Amino acid sequence: MSEKAGSEHFSFGGPVVWRPTPEQIENANLTRFMRLHGIQDFAELLRRSTEDVAWFTEAVLKFLDIRFEQPYTQVLDLSHGVAWPRWCVGGKMNIVHNCLDKYIGTPIEGQVALIWEGEEGQTQSLTYGQLYRRVNQAANALRSLGLGKGDAIGLYMPMTPEIVVALLAIAKIGAIALPLFSGFGAGAIAARLADAEAKALFTANGTFRRGKPVSMKPVADEAAAQLPGLKHLIVCSGKPGSRPGMEIDMQPGRDHWWYELVASQPEECITESTEAEDPLMILYTSGTTGKPKGLLHTHCGFPVKAAQDMAFGTDLHPGELIYWMTDMGWMMGPWLAFGSLLLSGTLFLYDGAPDYPGPDRLWAMVERHQIQTLGISPTLIRALTLHGEAPARQHDLSSLRLFASTGEPWNPDPWMWLFQVVGGGKIPIINYSGGTEISGGIVMGNPLQPLKPCAFSAPCPGIAAEVFDEDGQPVREQVGELVILKPWIGMTRGFWKDPQRYEETYWSRWPCVWVHGDFAAVDADGLWYILGRSDDTIKVAGKRVGPAEIESILVSHPRVIEAAVIGVPDEIKGSEVIAFCVLATDCQRCEELRQELHELVVKSLGKPLAPREILFVRDLPKTRNAKVMRRVIRSAYLGLDPGDTSSLVNPEAVEEFRRAV
Repeated sequence: MSEKAGSEHFSFGGPVVWRPTPEQIENANLTRFMRLHGIQDFAELLRRSTEDVAWFTEAVLKFLDIRFEQPYTQVLDLSHGVAWPRWCVGGKMNIVHNCLDKYIGTPIEGQVALIWEGEEGQTQSLTYGQLYRRVNQAANALRSLGLGKGDAIGLYMPMTPEIVVALLAIAKIGAIALPLFSGFGAGAIAARLADAEAKALFTANGTFRRGKPVSMKPVADEAAAQLPGLKHLIVCSGKPGSRPGMEIDMQPGRDHWWYELVASQPEECITESTEAEDPLMILYTSGTTGKPKGLLHTHCGFPVKAAQDMAFGTDLHPGELIYWMTDMGWMMGPWLAFGSLLLSGTLFLYDGAPDYPGPDRLWAMVERHQIQTLGISPTLIRALTLHGEAPARQHDLSSLRLFASTGEPWNPDPWMWLFQVVGGGKIPIINYSGGTEISGGIVMGNPLQPLKPCAFSAPCPGIAAEVFDEDGQPVREQVGELVILKPWIGMTRGFWKDPQRYEETYWSRWPCVWVHGDFAAVDADGLWYILGRSDDTIKVAGKRVGPAEIESILVSHPRVIEAAVIGVPDEIKGSEVIAFCVLATDCQRCEELRQELHELVVKSLGKPLAPREILFVRDLPKTRNAKVMRRVIRSAYLGLDPGDTSSLVNPEAVEEFRRAV
């Protein structure tokens, strides 16, 4: 049975379990937007938003109050083709002006912009005015180091207030932010910083996980040693308002203490004049082949799409508190920061384990801070269900208006547990799926549409999504490829310095059609379902990793000549990594070698992405053009029918895989 065939057994089209109340519909941002434009219902909105993308985009820009230093002359220019649209042509705007500067001197200046809680119990909050002044100080600090417009600057930090300050400071001076997962090893950090030719890196002495200090600065040092072009490390350490200190080494001339460098700077700073399409961020994500993809995003791209989805999907209003359990190195971190600030909401950050010191930590924070929108992942809920209902029921969760979820497909049981046990059957779960290259969602729930377990209400407004069969024809009640037929403002502006790979990845299967790499289905009632990857990319607890990245690490060991990596289902994490290695010689101490290889991956990518198992085989099943057939490997590992193996040059390898398992 192929992976696609297996997806067809997914049971979609179940009963509706939630419907919006008249009050929820009346107060929704979507309702206000539709009334502004004389739109009668959501179906009409979807139709108009995709038939006239330029009209919809301009309407969203006005709805979000996106202000331009210099007006654009054209909303959308497709003269370079659908894969390379230009947005807000001729316009000048820096997104930080819209996130912070425009609020100064208004009542929003005194409103809380950010609340943080650390695992060890510390809390901190910043008003919009305080955040504005801290960002100005950090921007002045960067300029004092000679950094400016177009320079790439990395972010390898825990989820503390300083990471939001640093992100916005980088954007304020017109530099390019490179958010990095705080759990990465030195190899993964170095590869991404080298690809973008980064000149500086924000880091921290460390953080806490389950009550124990976890060093980060030594990892940053190891990465920096491989990067002669990296001139500055700015280190957030145990000073007032930060985490307890850890002893670390500082390299004179290169390394700077955050509070010595930043706190002495003036609180006023000129925001750099940037074109609407100037680079804002490079977000790295893994594909099925080659090095990680550097997805380029602009000032008028990613943040606008993030704020649109946050407004129309999670229905965030000014002053409301939204928390999404994420890391700045995954797209939901910048999404949370830019989206909430553009909507004059309040973003909540937590740095620590969600079940420490007890399994009620998440629910305790909801009660303590009166969180209204809670973004989680199916992996997290699967883990929390193991502790039963008591941890959630012992807390007052009446502040919650909405759950939101992204990262991977749901299973019905944990979805219903969250809906019924935690939400009392009254709080909608806004399911959200898209990607780093989308700047948010392709499909999403919303406060106007009914919900079924695990389902998405519809495509996001402005996203011309479809499900195609193998012949490129739209299908319903059948599993197919998730595609997008028209451009949208949040789409990546290509891969960093690799336009050909970008076109091959998304635009090569059908003319002028974005193929996302997910299997999807639409049921008889028009609700959507995402059923997993149609390519080989692996999602471990919502974190995407390409098999090639892990395979490259494994074959760097002198004993390994070939490697293949697959993802297999895991009850808690969604997927787990399984690695197969072909060795140069038979191993005498196999367990010792497995441990070496495991540690090699951990050192480069971090523990979350390390293989669950490493198995040794004599050969990998390949086609005649030497393509490793991961689909066949995965089927063999899971004990499934490998399907058509006629293209294999070595079909006997399949049986060997079964024996190895």
